[in-house]
Amino acid sequence: MTAERKDNWANGEAYEFYVGRWSRLVAREFVAWLDAAPGNDWLDVGCGTGKLTQVILETAAPNRVTGVDASHGFVAFARHKVADRRAAFEIGDAQALPVPDRSVDAAVAGLAINFVADQPKAVGEMKRATRSGGIVAAYVWDYAGEMQMMRRFWDAAVSLDPAATSLDENPRFPVCNPQPLADLFQGAGLDGVAVRAIDVPTVFQDFDDYWSPFLGGQGPAPGYCMSLAAEQRTALRDRIRAALPVRADGSIHLIARAWAVRGTVPQ
Repeated sequence: MTAERKDNWANGEAYEFYVGRWSRLVAREFVAWLDAAPGNDWLDVGCGTGKLTQVILETAAPNRVTGVDASHGFVAFARHKVADRRAAFEIGDAQALPVPDRSVDAAVAGLAINFVADQPKAVGEMKRATRSGGIVAAYVWDYAGEMQMMRRFWDAAVSLDPAATSLDENPRFPVCNPQPLADLFQGAGLDGVAVRAIDVPTVFQDFDDYWSPFLGGQGPAPGYCMSLAAEQRTALRDRIRAALPVRADGSIHLIARAWAVRGTVPQ
């Protein structure tokens, strides 16, 4: 097999089926941890399909939430799905955010920082956009360990195709670990930097519920999966199925761990 990098970010429905349903669970704990005051202006960097924005609207009583993402498809999906008048979505680059200096009280990024080429620049942009004393925070999947649906996929993929190691999100994204995240935020000059794990259950009704999202082509693992020839994809599917912990009723119970990091802009 030849490993090809296929990081596609365009189809909002396929992405939701893949990880959007689990990201929403993480987002709830993440926003609660930030404990931001009501009436704040928020910036959602790499907003994707708008799941984190939705949670902010539902649980944090914001004045306004501005979502920014580079994907035209995802921004269109978010605009369609999030009807709240307090929300707005824009096309933009995390490394050059289309917002004025010190214009928000909280700048957050859910499952996005690791996909930015210049991560220190992105965090610096989030800090630039945030008022003194405001919150800058992010969360990323624990690709190395307990984002289990992805970890089991890549372990099986690499066992069949060693070249897939270069596409595995664990070696690709070393920032997705506690110390590198802390270093990234401290390096941006943020105060009170803290990192924590957020674990949520990922319960699949059956193997098809686990496997089908990988056929949607959105993100590194599904992109790799759909780049394979049919017989190679079948071999990967069968290798994963044989290793998953299937209960008597056919359900598969895994967990998804995210690492969350936060800091505040110096006064």
